[in-house]
Amino acid sequence: MLRRTNHICSSFPLDQSKTGLFVGGSSVRRKLPQRIFLELQCERIGLSRGGNVWQICDLRRRAWRLQSSLVNEKACQYQPGQNIHGFTVKEVVGVPDLFITAVKLTHDQTGAQYLHAARDDSNNLFSVQFRTTPLDNTGVPHILEHTVLCGSKRYPCRDPFFKMLDRSLSTFMNAFTANDYTMYPFSTQNGKDFQNLLSVYLDAVFFPILREQDFCQEGWRLEHEDPTDLNSPLMFKGVVFNEMKGAFSDNERVYAQHLQNKLYPEHTYSVVAGGEPLAIPDLTWEQLKEFHATHYHPSNARFFTYGDLPLEQHLEQIQEEALSKFDRVTANTEVPPQSLWSSPREAHVTCSPDALAPDPARQHRLCVSYLLGDITDTFEGFTLNLLSSLMISGPNSPFYKALIEPEIGSDYSSVVGYDGSTREASFRVGLQGMAEEDAEKVKQIISQTIDDIVETGFPEERIDALLHEIEIGLKHQSANFGLSLASFIASSWNHGGDPVELLQINDSVDKFREALKENPRFLQDKVKHYFKENPHRLTLSMSPDEAYLEKQAKAEEEKLQKKINALSEGDRKEIYEKGLQLLAAQSCPPDASSLPSLKVSDIAPTVPVTPVQIGTAGGVPVQYCEQPTNGLVYFRAFCSLNTLPEDVKLHVPLFCNVITNPHFKDEERMRALVKMSAQELANGISYSGHMYAMTRAGRHLTPAAELNEAFDGMEQVKFMKSIAETSDLSRVIRMLPRIKKHLLNPANMRCAINTTPQNMSDSSAQLESFMKEVAVNSKVRRPVRTNIIEVSYQTGPTIKAEYNFKPCQMKTIFQLPFPVNFVSEAIRTVPFSHEDNASLRILGRMMTSKFLHGEIREKGGAYGGGARMSGGLFSFYSYRDPTPVQTLSVFRRGVDWAKSGQFSQQDIDEAKMSVFSSVDSPVSPANKGLDGFLTGVTDEMLQDHRERLFAASHRSLVEVAERYLGAGQRTCGVAVLGPGSETIKKDPSWIKK
Repeated sequence: MLRRTNHICSSFPLDQSKTGLFVGGSSVRRKLPQRIFLELQCERIGLSRGGNVWQICDLRRRAWRLQSSLVNEKACQYQPGQNIHGFTVKEVVGVPDLFITAVKLTHDQTGAQYLHAARDDSNNLFSVQFRTTPLDNTGVPHILEHTVLCGSKRYPCRDPFFKMLDRSLSTFMNAFTANDYTMYPFSTQNGKDFQNLLSVYLDAVFFPILREQDFCQEGWRLEHEDPTDLNSPLMFKGVVFNEMKGAFSDNERVYAQHLQNKLYPEHTYSVVAGGEPLAIPDLTWEQLKEFHATHYHPSNARFFTYGDLPLEQHLEQIQEEALSKFDRVTANTEVPPQSLWSSPREAHVTCSPDALAPDPARQHRLCVSYLLGDITDTFEGFTLNLLSSLMISGPNSPFYKALIEPEIGSDYSSVVGYDGSTREASFRVGLQGMAEEDAEKVKQIISQTIDDIVETGFPEERIDALLHEIEIGLKHQSANFGLSLASFIASSWNHGGDPVELLQINDSVDKFREALKENPRFLQDKVKHYFKENPHRLTLSMSPDEAYLEKQAKAEEEKLQKKINALSEGDRKEIYEKGLQLLAAQSCPPDASSLPSLKVSDIAPTVPVTPVQIGTAGGVPVQYCEQPTNGLVYFRAFCSLNTLPEDVKLHVPLFCNVITNPHFKDEERMRALVKMSAQELANGISYSGHMYAMTRAGRHLTPAAELNEAFDGMEQVKFMKSIAETSDLSRVIRMLPRIKKHLLNPANMRCAINTTPQNMSDSSAQLESFMKEVAVNSKVRRPVRTNIIEVSYQTGPTIKAEYNFKPCQMKTIFQLPFPVNFVSEAIRTVPFSHEDNASLRILGRMMTSKFLHGEIREKGGAYGGGARMSGGLFSFYSYRDPTPVQTLSVFRRGVDWAKSGQFSQQDIDEAKMSVFSSVDSPVSPANKGLDGFLTGVTDEMLQDHRERLFAASHRSLVEVAERYLGAGQRTCGVAVLGPGSETIKKDPSWIKK
């Protein structure tokens, strides 16, 4: 498992990006998918593993291959030198391992680069990226990324991107600011929708209006706390300003940012591309416009398209609507190589204490970082990435044994392994959750481990296993493959690397095998060159400072006062008037009539049916689903928790983490795993606080929500912290076999297999054998929750209803050392099968786009907010929010708005479009048919729900708002994570954690 820090900031958080995923900060990235993957969440275990190479035998598979070959054959007809709508074809290359034909082109007039990846995939993707290289900490590329999305020449309405979320069937829409580039991607399965979104994207990036008012809203501004009250205090406001305050409340992000800035002290990597909060107020509107003029030009652009739509259509539209209006310029945006050091360096920084750290006395971090080679050298990058995995990944890796097993720290440092997101790559290794006095010891261990690797190398079987994982990874098909490709090639292509060469992974594998054959010490020589003999290395340590947040607040106050003291009376009057003008603009419904849109009639009326067969293996119900999985076999087992005693329930996630570890009875290894899990949970709160808030808010409202809090909420975070602090783990270790006996019991299981028709028979036989082994030590156990009623469906799954569950209302605040908050209110409503569920789902989306977005993000300055219907709960949320009490009031006013019916049929239709884009999002072959298997929701139920979504009306939306969301009818829970407010702290009705 590799981790890397990309410092990516996105324009749309959470559900507003149509992905449910916000990309940013320090995150875990799996570069090489595991051959065997096992997870258990709540009541399910999933297992996938590689199978035999797929032989194309049956007619359906032949048809799939024929269609695929037609898409690729069309692309293969292009010839180098051929001119298509102002573009010249440079190269046409087949990448059979990925079922892709790559076409490289250059725009004649501007020099813009273009790559098209033709593939039989209806989820077509477009992206355009610009090399953006700021030289200060004001966050100009990040604020520009937000501001270009606020209106353009052809589409002058305010926030056209947010409006398009409800006028499109896109499967992904967002924008990202990375260290040295800004990317604008979207994907959709509808051809007309692709043209609509392409038009909006092109106009946004090349012809934005860049109004001063939008710069103030999205970037920063001085404004009265109450814009309508001239006597209220002035304060800093702005979406990006608050976003970055939230980002820098994450110690992982703080550490990773310092590490990059200090390892690359020259040029653009020495600054914070997303913006350092106290530097953001130094950016001017004029500087923003100048940065756009010098960086957002076609001569500095790279276009990427993917899928089965015709390339000519894309090129014609891009030429006519954008590129024909520009001439070639020299874009001075190159990143020069970092000057190499003659000797290693050390540095120390501070951070805020972590109240949820596994061991409060051990919060020191230390990492050694090495500057590597240029990422445009594809083979060298491949080799170093693979070498990084051998060095740090898995319990048998040298650094795991040297650093993790001795329990010097709780986990690897938050940035670890190979990072190819900068022009010159780096490798980082170290620890977090360690004692400060162990710093020298850790440095010595790192140095000694590198010496040991140079001396002894790696076992041949580990190298072979890693190469096999790569081969398996090439076969795996994801639902958003185009987006994965765009992200994969972005950094290298940004600096002149060959994106096609990057995609030819098997060529690198073959070259690697040959290099290892010619020189058995090939990898050891690399370690010696890049690590042992490399003077350009940085040792960065970080420790908590009890006064850290106080110092940050003081620095912000001093910055604010300096700005205020420089104001004249005329300035103060202008600030007040601009505040009122912005408030008026935010309160005025935008005219979106210029934007293109699909219609509800464009949505398919029926649910596509996925054929499955039901059988048994070892007496266990099995669902078989034949899919074009590229020869891989995907296996999942669902295990009921209904016989599991209450006293072991909280241990289930830990069991899931260690079930594949043969050493879980070894207390020392178990302690290392526990500390790593506790550290990762604690680190994730500042990044996913909205999810924790929503989970906590719903805790006492439904049985499923109660389990969700126990397994994935703050209750689990605190539980794992308590285990990590326990000196004796023997009791915990004794719990795990108990859980295993209850869960891995044929009487409590059902299974699903997705694979090709050719592999199905063999897979079924293997499953039969596996279930017999499981049954050897199992016995029938009585349910411990006798009030749960199980209803069987013909397909095998069961639906459970706990009729004696008593919901209750509760307000909880987790007072955490963040500068911003995560807020949620959850209301108990109805399950998926209820006739009102569909209307509530439409209502949640409509409230988000038509009311909550404007109030929470635009006026309130939070990074994001909205409402959604899921799991029988109608949940409101906000993300990185400076005003929690105001937001809770907004939630209530949102209900009043819905009950008043102040929305149009067009508003309803747009909400339907957005909901259906989620409902009809692409599903990978590995996951086809799993809805019914995991949830008991049959195709018939899905069709009924679909028809209710279509039928949702103005009347039904008002009725469900009154019936379920009104103050007198609702049973709700509220949760806040963060500093809260004085009002909350003084209110005795809140439970303080």
